[in-house]
Amino acid sequence: MPKILITGGAGFIAFHLSQCMHRNGYEVVGLDNFNNYYDPKLKHARAEILKDDFGINVENVDLKSADDLTECLSRNKPDLVVHLGAYAGVRHSLEHPEEYVTNNIVGTHNLIQAMKNAEVENVIYASTSCVMAGNPLPWNEHEKTGYQLNPYGYSKYTNESQFMASDFTNAIGLRFFTVYGPWGRPDMALFDFTNNIVKGNPIHLFNFGDMIRDFTYVDDIVQGIEILVNRCFNAAVPGEKEIYNIGNGRQVQLMDFVKEIEKNLEREAIKVLVPKHPADTQATWSDTTKLEQLGYKSTTPIEEGVAKFIEWYKSYYGVN
Repeated sequence: MPKILITGGAGFIAFHLSQCMHRNGYEVVGLDNFNNYYDPKLKHARAEILKDDFGINVENVDLKSADDLTECLSRNKPDLVVHLGAYAGVRHSLEHPEEYVTNNIVGTHNLIQAMKNAEVENVIYASTSCVMAGNPLPWNEHEKTGYQLNPYGYSKYTNESQFMASDFTNAIGLRFFTVYGPWGRPDMALFDFTNNIVKGNPIHLFNFGDMIRDFTYVDDIVQGIEILVNRCFNAAVPGEKEIYNIGNGRQVQLMDFVKEIEKNLEREAIKVLVPKHPADTQATWSDTTKLEQLGYKSTTPIEEGVAKFIEWYKSYYGVN
């Protein structure tokens, strides 16, 4: 079977994707710089499970180091790169834009050059739904995008341009919509709210709680990536440069999301309503028609997804 190299290999989505690709018979290797944007202990815990339970090694390689990246790809010789490594977080990016330029834009440039040196022809890369902010809802891949609201958004939109301008056989971009689930990122709403509710701290609800998101469970995200990975290796499918939305296709009010967390924790949140953050968009909603035509179907409602996350959280942190 082909070999897949996953950047951001100790990250949330990569952790779940690596297991899926392993079960499908692909050889998988990861790379990650284990940075401290959020607690590296969580990243190392994911990497240890991948190594001990699945034999998947996550190498400590930084996208910002062109030489190390070139050596890694030349040595591993993957048939496909799934590029999930990036500095994330729309709000954080307003305060630390340089991290997003060096990690996301320069790092992706380094990856493209390393792939060329290693003669890798296939890449699937992560973008984000927020590049479509300002467009009419639901967001689809066909409409042009306007100005970005934050450095994270413009770094990921630049990534799309970088790969579209490349000469790879397959260069497929994925616009993710608010991914959540077990082993998720602590900076994301579900993890952050859960942490604070458990500790008795207030949670801050931006735009006075009037926020709408297309929350997408991580298994549905992995299903979408799996379809496109298999497509890359289907000899009957010509090479393509395409962008696909991967979302749940349903809008959820933030306050309803919070109620699901409270229900599963059996605790009420201390809610603080605050103004809209300048990096945020008020609402998201995915049009997944394009990916559905290839067989994608999001199946996990928030009631089920939040319950699975809370079950994992209680187990991982020993919360009763």
